[in-house]
Amino acid sequence: MLDDFMVRATLAGLGVAIAAAPLGCFVVWRRMAYFGDATAHAAVLGVALSLALSTPIFGGVLVVALIMALLVSFLSDRGYAMDTLLGVMAHSALAFGLVAVSFLQGIRIDLMAYLFGDILAVGPEDLAVIWGGAALVIFLLVIRWSALLTTTLNPDMAYASNLSPKREQLILTLSLAIVVAVAIKVVGVLLIASMLLLPAASARPLSRTPESMALLAVVFGCVASVSGLRASYAMDTPTGPTIVCVAALLFAATGCIRLCLRHCRSPGQRRNL
Repeated sequence: MLDDFMVRATLAGLGVAIAAAPLGCFVVWRRMAYFGDATAHAAVLGVALSLALSTPIFGGVLVVALIMALLVSFLSDRGYAMDTLLGVMAHSALAFGLVAVSFLQGIRIDLMAYLFGDILAVGPEDLAVIWGGAALVIFLLVIRWSALLTTTLNPDMAYASNLSPKREQLILTLSLAIVVAVAIKVVGVLLIASMLLLPAASARPLSRTPESMALLAVVFGCVASVSGLRASYAMDTPTGPTIVCVAALLFAATGCIRLCLRHCRSPGQRRNL
């Protein structure tokens, strides 16, 4: 069954969507959109180091993404504005990664595949990494869901409940690093943040509870992955960007639905949307 490249690509897309979509809800709620983007940019440096040291790409990307995420968390409480810090580190890591790639001798690297993804080249080993990472992220989210939600909605309430917002932030950061590491093969460095944000943003107007938003985000992520893959195959377009285009269309559609609902409801009901 896994001999068919389209089957492997579909399973890879579903694995990334299932891990990224619920995590993206926390990115949306915490207004951390640029954080995911910055972590993804740092992944290029991980690719270069992995090739230089002849180690697995997944391991190098995961280590660099973790260091990047922990460094941002450490420096953010020490007088640096978060947006400035993320901008400096994201572009610096991307530049260092590209320069490091140019020093690699005797290694031919398809840089475009890492920037925009190459889901059609996913092999059985890649599938094991993607679904293993996705299972770990889902496990972390399930066991820490209530704590993550409480610290996101009200840090003061979290302290009163003996929860540590710093610890939950670290768990979220680790989960983001894992998603970046497993998704780089599917949608690439430049599009990972889109798969985090777009399904969650699409689900938000149609959801009444955090749990329903997370589940709906997973549905939208899976629909975007499968539909984008099929559309790319039919129209002979770049697969990763096509998946993101479908996710963007779903976001536009749910936005239109929200506007229609606001128009049809009474003024009192509109304030609740």
